[in-house]
Amino acid sequence: MTFRAASSLTVCAVVAILAMPVKAAGQESLDAARQLYASADYHVALSMLDSLLAANPAPQERQSLELYRAFCLVALGSNEDATTAIEAMIRRDPLYQPDMEEVPPRLRALFNESRRRLLPAIIQQRYVLARTAFDRRDYQTATDGFMQVMLALSDPVIALEAGQPPLADLGLLATNFNDLAVRALTPPAPAPKAEPPPPAASAPSTPVTLRTEVFSMSENGVVPPVVIRQSLPPFPGRSPVARTGILDIVIDTTGAVESAEIVEPLHPAYNRIVLAATKNWAFQPARRDGVPVRYRKRIEIAVAAGGSP
Repeated sequence: MTFRAASSLTVCAVVAILAMPVKAAGQESLDAARQLYASADYHVALSMLDSLLAANPAPQERQSLELYRAFCLVALGSNEDATTAIEAMIRRDPLYQPDMEEVPPRLRALFNESRRRLLPAIIQQRYVLARTAFDRRDYQTATDGFMQVMLALSDPVIALEAGQPPLADLGLLATNFNDLAVRALTPPAPAPKAEPPPPAASAPSTPVTLRTEVFSMSENGVVPPVVIRQSLPPFPGRSPVARTGILDIVIDTTGAVESAEIVEPLHPAYNRIVLAATKNWAFQPARRDGVPVRYRKRIEIAVAAGGSP
C-alpha cells in the first residue's frame, strides 16, 4: 500500500514536470525576449537575452539585444548595470541610436546622458584613427572615419560641445580631410571627346536661351545627361530607421555639377557629405537639338534601416 502511494506520487511529479513549459534553445529569440519583457517577466527575459548574447550575434543584432537587456535592468531597478550596458553599446557603435519612441522615458535619460558624457572623447579618438589612415593613404578607411566623426558631431545631445573647441576644430578638419580623401578615391574623368570644328562665321551661334536655361526631364526634345561618375558615399554606422532624402543637382553644358541642393534631408552631417561628393560627379551633358544644355536632375536617396544607400 505504501509502495503504491509512493509510486502514484512519483508519477504525478513526473507528469507535473513534463507539463512545465520548456525553454528550448530554438525558442530563444529577440522577439521572444520582447514578449517576456512586455509581460513584465523581466528576470526570464534577462536570462534569455544573456543566452542569446553568449552566442556571439551579428553587430546590429547585438545592439538590439543589449538594448532590451538595458530595458530589463532598468525595470528591475538596476540603473547602474543598465548604464554600464548602455556605455558598452555607445563605445561599440557611437552612431547607433535606437528608436526613441520604443525606449522607456527612464532609459532615454540614461541613454542621452551616457552619449553626452562619452561622445566627445570617442569623437577625438575616431578622428585620430581616420587621420592616421589618411596619412598612410588608406583613403577608404579614412573617409569612413571622417564621416563617422561628422555624423557624431551632429548629435543634438552634444550640440553645445560641438560648437566649441576642440570639437568644432575637429569638425572643420574632418570635413576638409574627408573632401581630400573622396577626391583621392575618385577616378579621373575620361578625356573629353574632341569637339567638332566651330561653324563658319556666317552660321548663327548657339542661342543664348539654350546656354542659360535649365531644362529637366519634363521638357520635350531634351536628351537627359548620361552618368559617367555618380557614386554616393556610404551612410556611416547604421541608421536605426529607414530614411529617404531628395537631392537636386544642376549639370552644366560640360557635364560637371554646377550646383547641388538637398530638397528633403536625410541627416545633417550626411547631407554635407553628399553635397561634397557631387563636386566629383561627371556626366555627358544633356542635349537639345544636338546642343549641350544645362539640366536639373532629381535624385532620391534611400537608406534602409541598418544599411546604406
